[in-house]
Amino acid sequence: MRPQLTIAFLAMAGAAGAQDISGIWQTEPGDTGGFLHVAVEPCGDQICGTINRAFNKDLSVIEDYVHAGKPIIWDMNADGAERWSGGKIWAPDRDKTYNSKMELKGDLLTVSGCVLVICRSQTWRKVQ
Repeated sequence: MRPQLTIAFLAMAGAAGAQDISGIWQTEPGDTGGFLHVAVEPCGDQICGTINRAFNKDLSVIEDYVHAGKPIIWDMNADGAERWSGGKIWAPDRDKTYNSKMELKGDLLTVSGCVLVICRSQTWRKVQ
């Protein structure tokens, strides 16, 4: 097999072995107690996520949330059945973009990212 075909085959095999994490995921509450629902889905061979809805700490929907529909996760590549890396995650509360990785354990998705030496991590819960 030619080297280019071998690399492409291995990349597809890694993505094919990854669990489907498509759905709506709830972030951890931020500093104000509010949280987001993030729609995660495949985009080509990678995983992406967009902000679906925002909630106040009293669980009411923020109807005019300025970041609704914006990308929050992009370019995540499968690293096996339950891990993704190589992508980016944007934190709207701090307007920072982090190099990111994710790990799935049942209905919990640990999302972490670093920019320089500053790292953050959250565990998201699948709601749909």
